Amino acid sequence: MQKFEQRLERMVEGSFGKAFRSGLQPVELGRKVTREVDAHRQTGVNGVPVAPNNIGVYLSPADFDRFASFAEPLVRELSELVREHARDEGYQFVGAVAVHLVPDDEIREGDVDIAVEITAGTRVGSLVLPDGRRLALGEESFTIGRLPDNDLVTADSKTSRRHAEIRPSGNGYLLVDLQSTNGTRVNGTTVAEHLLADGDHITVGLTEFGFEAS
Repeated sequence: MQKFEQRLERMVEGSFGKAFRSGLQPVELGRKVTREVDAHRQTGVNGVPVAPNNIGVYLSPADFDRFASFAEPLVRELSELVREHARDEGYQFVGAVAVHLVPDDEIREGDVDIAVEITAGTRVGSLVLPDGRRLALGEESFTIGRLPDNDLVTADSKTSRRHAEIRPSGNGYLLVDLQSTNGTRVNGTTVAEHLLADGDHITVGLTEFGFEAS
């Protein structure tokens, strides 16, 4: 929650500041969303809690209009908050995290209603690059290395021409080192193969990527 608040503060300091000066505050949405995620988690077949991943944030028409100019970054930050909260609490998802802002004539200005559900989807995963960009993984193998025909090309001299590959496996993704010169590490440990988990840090050569399973 603290990271979420810090990111919101940076947003407020920018072009969205005026809209945040009074009325319903985005940080209130974050608190209510995480409370609902906690309240509606379920125990999965492997004993790991499964968290809701489809989240509706119902606002009064006036608040919805006030948030409209920055709805996209706000939804992005709320989605990231849910993923961070799930990592902290040890929850998993069965589909991609989706947050929706919805106007509702029955909601009074300043109030908010949160509806959550667990929605199964296809295999979901993405790499988070050092600059914050995300590369979605699909149903095909994803290669990393210096050669230009890799899916992710790195200019790092410590990276092999074909360094590592991420393959669909079961409901997730398997990271495989392709006999690289300097090895592939996950969370600081050198691996030959590793079934990726949400929040893992992958190091290829001198470059580190994050993995998100939602």
